[in-house]
Amino acid sequence: MTFARRSLLAASVGAPLLAIAPRMARAAEFDMKWGSFAPPDHPLSVNAVKATEKIAAESKGRVVIKYFPSSQLGGDTDMLSQVRSGALDFYTTSASFMTTLNPAVGASALGFAFKDYAAIWSAVDGEVGRVARKAAASVDIHVFEKYWDLGFRTVGSSRPINSLADMQGMKIRVPVLPMFFGMFKALGAAPVSMNFSELYTSLQTKLVEGQENPLVNLYTAKLYEVQKFITNTNHCWEGMFVVSNRTQFTALPADVQDIISRNFNAAALQEREDMRKLNEDVKAKLEAAGVKFIDIDTAPFRERLKQAGYYKEWRGKMGEEAWAALEKSTGSLA
Repeated sequence: MTFARRSLLAASVGAPLLAIAPRMARAAEFDMKWGSFAPPDHPLSVNAVKATEKIAAESKGRVVIKYFPSSQLGGDTDMLSQVRSGALDFYTTSASFMTTLNPAVGASALGFAFKDYAAIWSAVDGEVGRVARKAAASVDIHVFEKYWDLGFRTVGSSRPINSLADMQGMKIRVPVLPMFFGMFKALGAAPVSMNFSELYTSLQTKLVEGQENPLVNLYTAKLYEVQKFITNTNHCWEGMFVVSNRTQFTALPADVQDIISRNFNAAALQEREDMRKLNEDVKAKLEAAGVKFIDIDTAPFRERLKQAGYYKEWRGKMGEEAWAALEKSTGSLA
């Protein structure tokens, strides 16, 4: 995950975020843990905590979920391993990261597939989401129905990118994920995989010329101090979801499953709205800091990926069911 570990306001670390509630007369019947990379005041965490409060209240104290933000329980690989072993009950992860487990789970993160949020929500609340949950279930992972939002990824750079030609040979930092690395390589850039913690210094020293992230990540990590151009490529949507060990979750009493699922899904819908407002605020702040936003025609980018075999490759990895669901929303890709 590439969200900056720096809080939007002020992060408290080292302890779970818990609702302040009256002391229960007895211990919880189900005492659970939820791990996440997001800082405490990010909408992902704020709405997660609200969901745990509602679950505790609705279950009359039977279900208590302790929320651990800021990667307190480990990195993405660590937390996913804990979920798979049954040591962690819930984990907030990205669709793109889940491609490492089963590519069909991350169809929504494919490069230049979706043009806007209307297309995204139609897909993930429909067939793309259904197939993703089915693919996750095949590896014993339960994905809750509603996706959360981290934002569209844009390209930040030290020099303007006005066309595909401007990206040729540019050293761009990307996450250590084949879906992202392969995309930028196909576009003619020179992708460099590195940890997010190294990015600010790497931009400052010109080790890399650019990076790609959702706007909130860019703002919280203060990358605008070392780069002044953001190209609105919106090349990938970073969708998030909450996952659990399928065997363990489906073994819970039906009423407990229902209470958890309903509140997790409701929280996801509220988080989407909170992120919409936050992105508007962050863009204004970046512009005030001197960042120039560049709108760009993305059709040549998609065509280049098609010609380079990027879509054909991922069609093979995801399988025909996932690909058919994807193209219902995106139109023909491969």
